[in-house]
Order: sequence, then structure tokens, then C-alpha cells
Amino acid sequence: MAADTVHDVAIDSTALGRTAYASVYRPAGFTTDPAERYPLVVVHDGGDYVNYASICTVLDNLIHRGWIPPTLAAFTHPAERLVEYADDARHGAHLTTELIPHLEADLPLAAERSRRYLVGASFGAVAALSAARGAPDMFGGLLLQSGSFAGAGTGCWPRPEPLWRPVKEFVGAYLASPARVADRVYVSCGVFESLICENRALVPVLRQTGMDVRFDETLDGHNWASWRDSLGSALPYLLGPGPT
Repeated sequence: MAADTVHDVAIDSTALGRTAYASVYRPAGFTTDPAERYPLVVVHDGGDYVNYASICTVLDNLIHRGWIPPTLAAFTHPAERLVEYADDARHGAHLTTELIPHLEADLPLAAERSRRYLVGASFGAVAALSAARGAPDMFGGLLLQSGSFAGAGTGCWPRPEPLWRPVKEFVGAYLASPARVADRVYVSCGVFESLICENRALVPVLRQTGMDVRFDETLDGHNWASWRDSLGSALPYLLGPGPT
């Protein structure tokens, strides 16, 4: 199996007011033939997924086995993560009006909503759901891993500090007015982490919008090993099988 390739891109982001960086994964056999149009997976905390969840190796093997189609992935690198990922409209605008259009202009990507996906863990899962809520016609699938959905359930571990205020406001607004923001959503969370009750509470709300939702409760905690291991089930569910 040939190795993948990863190259870096830099965008002068008006939305974020800084230079925004991303690393782009191209699968083995990548071609610029216009007849080939690849799905795109945008991964929050992309550097951590590469370094701690071996996501490039996971993608290589899923594609090689035919469990997902040949796919491009954009690994984003936040600057002020706890600000940008906490339902920050600037972050959503960067993804939808800058990063994705830039990649689509430069690479043979599929233009259909159904072939764009967002991935995030912890605060990154909040960012993924927030970005999809702000652009409900943009993404076909979401992978939300151990989302920090503060305020989603009663009796959960309290998070009163100011850091959580915008997250709690976002979650409260979504619970009050649930919306279909994708076709499929894969939610995973470890039963040994305090976030499990919030994720359990959010899942039925997601389902009532008509989205196809799969919920995976893992025998694990809030860590990269758990999120890595869920990729093998989550990505085939979201992207579907590759060509036979």
C-alpha cells in the first residue's frame, strides 16, 4: 500500500483576523483528473488527530480495505482553541467561506453537500456542531467525539466557570430549537468520562430533527485512544463504502 501525502496550506483569514493553517491529507493514488471528485473531511484539532490518533494511518487502511472511498482530509490548527471552538461565528465563517472554498478551488473535491464532513472531539465537537448549525446546507455528516455539550442534561457535572458560558448558551439554544444540520451524525463518548450524561441527553434531540444518528458508548475515557478507535466505525458509517 502506497503512503499518503500531507501538505500544508496557509490562508489569510479575514474571518479570524489571522493567518489560518491547515494540513491536507491526500490518499494513495491521488489524481487531479477532473473526472475524479473526492469527498472532504474537515478535522478540528487536526494536528492532535495526526499525532495522537494516527488518523492518516486510519484513513490509509480504511481506503485500502474499501471501507470508505478515497478521501481528502483537512486538518485544522486553531490559535485560541477554547475561544474559536466555543460557538464562535468567526470560526464557522472561516470554514464555510474561506477554507472549504479555497480547497475546492485548488483540489478536485466533490461539490455536493452530502460529501462534506466535519469531525471534532471535546471542544472540537462543539465547534463542528456549531459550524454545521450556522451552515445547515453545507455538510452531509458530523463526527462528534466526547463533545463538551455543557448544559445538555440534568444532573451532569456542573461547569459554571466563564469558559463554558458561550458553550452553555449555544447548547441551550440548540436544545430549545433543534435543527437538522446534516444527514448523518455519529456520536461517541466514553462511559468513564463525565461528559457521557451530556452526550446521552443530546442524542435524542439530534434524532428528533430527522437526522440519522448513531451513538457509540465506549468502555473508555476522555482520551485520544478512544477517539482513534471510534474512527474505524464512524468514518465508514458517515462516508459509506469505497468503489468495488
